[in-house]
Parts: sequence; C-alpha cells; structure tokens
Amino acid sequence: MRFGLIGCGMIARFHAQAIADTPGAELAGCWSHNPDRARKFAEETGCQPFDQLEDLIHSPDIDAVAICTPSGAHLEPALLAAAAGKHLLIEKPLEITLARCDQIIAAAKNANVQLATVFQSRFSPVWQQLHAATQRGEFGRLALGEAHVKWFRPQSYYDSAEWRGTWQLDGGGALMNQAIHSVDLLLWLMGPVRRVAAFTSTFAHERIEVEDVAVASLEFQSGALGSIIATTASHPGRDKRIELHGAEGSVIVEEDRIVHWSAKGSGVDKGSDANLRSLRSELGSDPLPGRFSDRLSDPAGGSGAADPAGINHALHAAQYTDFLAAARAGRPPQIDGHEGRKSVALIATIYESARQQRALPVV
Repeated sequence: MRFGLIGCGMIARFHAQAIADTPGAELAGCWSHNPDRARKFAEETGCQPFDQLEDLIHSPDIDAVAICTPSGAHLEPALLAAAAGKHLLIEKPLEITLARCDQIIAAAKNANVQLATVFQSRFSPVWQQLHAATQRGEFGRLALGEAHVKWFRPQSYYDSAEWRGTWQLDGGGALMNQAIHSVDLLLWLMGPVRRVAAFTSTFAHERIEVEDVAVASLEFQSGALGSIIATTASHPGRDKRIELHGAEGSVIVEEDRIVHWSAKGSGVDKGSDANLRSLRSELGSDPLPGRFSDRLSDPAGGSGAADPAGINHALHAAQYTDFLAAARAGRPPQIDGHEGRKSVALIATIYESARQQRALPVV
C-alpha cells in the first residue's frame, strides 16, 4: 500500500520511519503548507513532494493518506481524501470536536474506505496483555482506574509554532495534546465514563489559550470511580502511569513497564524483570520482533515525558501493520474512527465541566 503523508513535521517523521519498517507499505508522497518543508522532507525520505494537496490526494500512486497536521486541521484533508477513495490513518486526536470527528467518520463510511486513529500505545504487548487480563476479570470487579501524565514542556515548545497552545488548532492543552494516549488506554481498560467533574488551569506557561494543568474525577458506567491528572508543568517530567485496582487484584504500569501486578488467590506477581519476560512469552509471539531493547526498563514506544521527540516509531509500525491488514481484508482497523472519538468525547466533557464548574454527563 502506497501512502501519502499530509504534514511534514516531527510526527510525520515517525510515520515515515514506521512505513519503512512495515512490510507491504511504501511512502510515495508528501505535502505540507510549506512547500520548502515538503521538498526537504521528500529528499530525506525518498518520496515525491507535492505542491498542491489536491494533487497528492488524487494521485494514482497514492492508496492511503496519513494525516499528521495540527489536530484542528485534520477534517479538511480527511474529507478530500475520503471523497477520492483513499484510506485514512489520522494522528491523534481524530479531530478536536465531536462534530468534526463525526464528519470524518461519516465521510469514510460513505466512501467505503478504512479509517484508523493513531493510538499506538494499544499495540504494546504489555498494554495488550493488561487489556486481556481485564477482559478475563483477573483483578475482579474494578473499583478504581487512574491515569497520571505529569510531563514537562518548556515555554519554547509553545512558542515554536503559532498554532501550539491554541483552541483552534491544538484543540486543548495537556489533556488533548499530551495525555490523550493515557485517556484512550484508561477507557480501553475500564470502559466508558458516565460522568465527570473537573478543574483546569493555565498555570506555568504564557501566551497560550489552553490548560497546562488538569484534574478530573470520573464515574465509570460500571460504577467504578477514577481520576485523570495531566500537566505539562511538572519539571523535569515523569513517565505516564496508569493504575487499576479491583476486588481481587491490582496493576500499575509506567509507560510500558509493569511496576506491580497481583491477583488474589493466584499468587501472581508480575512486577519483576523475570516475570515480565514470562509475561511477554505468554503472548506466544512478539508482535514487534526485534524492536524491543533487551533492557526491560526501556518502554517499547519510548517516552515523551520531557521531550516529544523522545518517543520512537516501533508501535506506529505495529499500527500500520494492522491498518494494512484491515484494508486488505475489508474490516475495520483495531482503532477505527469510533474508537478514536471516545477520548475526544471524554476530554471535551472535562473541558466543559471545568468551564461550568459542575459535574457533567459524558456525551
């Protein structure tokens, strides 16, 4: 499958590396609002630069597009590409409002093209195994689910581009931009949220419209409770952490490292390196052969706690592999548009709860 990249920034480079590592995928073209940037990107990656977005989208050499523009600029190229019959792989978030998400989902359905939202963390063997364990009820009835994203971004990060920190193109701050991967994982593990009560603040950065600190209390539809804490004002930045606590066990994961895993009555404690190796062997095969460090302390997808360039492309490659398989089989990808919409719905409600200073139901 031949891909065209829309947007030629840092995230697009991860995608180019992932495409190069994915059997059956080829980077055929790229486009940017800045033609010089597109030409430089094309020279680095060996693809064809396009001066006009429409020319890339309608090129017979392009089968699918990967949209890596700022978050609030996903809709327009997605609609054009779907109408041209191109499959869509869109960086997180799918879009910044539910109305815009729904337009993309409807366009893909009407054009009979596949649509995937990039949440590469779900393809980590650790998170996949944890999801399977929650589905089996290994921890009993879950009572508490927590996501902590205490990262750091200097003022220079927000000053580096005019769109950063704006509602129109960033769609939000620490929640929508940085913590959304953890929001997605928490929903995947705990199920949908019924109601939220939240506070947000712009505390440590200047010249931005969005929050750099957010705290939300959650009531899940299952009856469990939870919380999300997100910030880009915690120097020097810590790895993201998710905790699940149930009547028969609990688990704590930092990035892709299991800190604690226990289940009542089974004597299972998978917090050691030896047991983590055993846990990986339970998968039967490594979904990302050869791409993991021998050091179990190295997260599979890297860490963006202090620097967005700190992530790597290994899990993106796993998502590309699933996307290709889905397109060939005519099935939805594992993380389709509807899955991508869920985190936007929760974050939008968190923002509205903070504005209204009251608990609100999730749409």
